[in-house]
Amino acid sequence: MGIYFRNRQKTGKDSWINYSGSGVSMSRRFGPVTVNSRGTYSIKLPGGMNIRGNFKKKR
Repeated sequence: MGIYFRNRQKTGKDSWINYSGSGVSMSRRFGPVTVNSRGTYSIKLPGGMNIRGNFKKKR
């Protein structure tokens, strides 16, 4: 395990800017689905479960 830096700043009701050691990205929530500018998504399911994945191809 290493040390990491992560912070976020709200820009609207359901959107924010994420700052981390690997760069800056933006995220937006649409109900239970959150997508970000790096091409990942997260879906909140009942019972505290989550699904995470990528919709952009890695080069």
